[in-house]
Amino acid sequence: MHAMKELTIELNRRQPWNKGKFTGPKPPLQPRHVWAIRTRLQMAERKRDLALFNLAIDSKLRGCDVVSLRVEDVAPSGYTINRATVRQRKTGRPVKFEITEQTRQAVDAYLETNPKGSGDFLFSGRRGRCRCLSTRQYARLLSSWIAAIGLDPSLFGTHSIRRTKATLIYKRTGNLRAVQLLLGHTKIESTVRYLGVEVDDALTIAEQVDI
Repeated sequence: MHAMKELTIELNRRQPWNKGKFTGPKPPLQPRHVWAIRTRLQMAERKRDLALFNLAIDSKLRGCDVVSLRVEDVAPSGYTINRATVRQRKTGRPVKFEITEQTRQAVDAYLETNPKGSGDFLFSGRRGRCRCLSTRQYARLLSSWIAAIGLDPSLFGTHSIRRTKATLIYKRTGNLRAVQLLLGHTKIESTVRYLGVEVDDALTIAEQVDI
C-alpha cells in the first residue's frame, strides 16, 4: 500500500514531455523574417548557412531532402542551375524547384570557398564529405537563425522553412494545384491540410462580411 502511494506521488510529479512546448503545425516565416535572417548570415559571412537557408526556402523540400542534396543536383557543371529536380525520400517521387538568382549566388560563393566533387553532399556533416548534414544539425542551425532575429525557436521548425514560400505563393495566386506540384504532394487534400487554407479562406470571407 505504501509503495503504491509513493508511485502515485512520483507519477504526479512527472511533467508531460510537451508541457509548455508548441506541438501544433509550425507556422511559416514571414518575408521580413526571411530577409532578417539573410542579412545576418551575410554580415557574418556564413556562406554555408546562407546557401543552406536560401536553398531550403527556394526548394520547399523536407528537411531530410535538403540535407541530402548533392552538388550534382544543383550545380552539375560547377555553377548553380536555374531549376533542379530531386527525388523525395518520403514518396520516391521526383519534384522540381526553381533556384533564384540570389540563391545561385549564395551557393556559388559557398562552393568557391568549399570546393566539392559532383557526387559529394552539398552540405557535409561533421564526419566529413561522406556524410551529409543531419536533420538534427539542420534543425539546430535553424533554431540559432530564428533566435538571432529575436523570435522564439520553439515556435518554428524545419517545416516552417518548407512552408514559407509555398504559403506565400498560395496567398498571392490562390493556385492550389501549383503549390501541390511544388511541394510534391500526391493529393490536393494533403496540400489543403498542409497550408491550412480552408481555415484561412473562411476567415478571409468572414472578414469581408459586415452586418
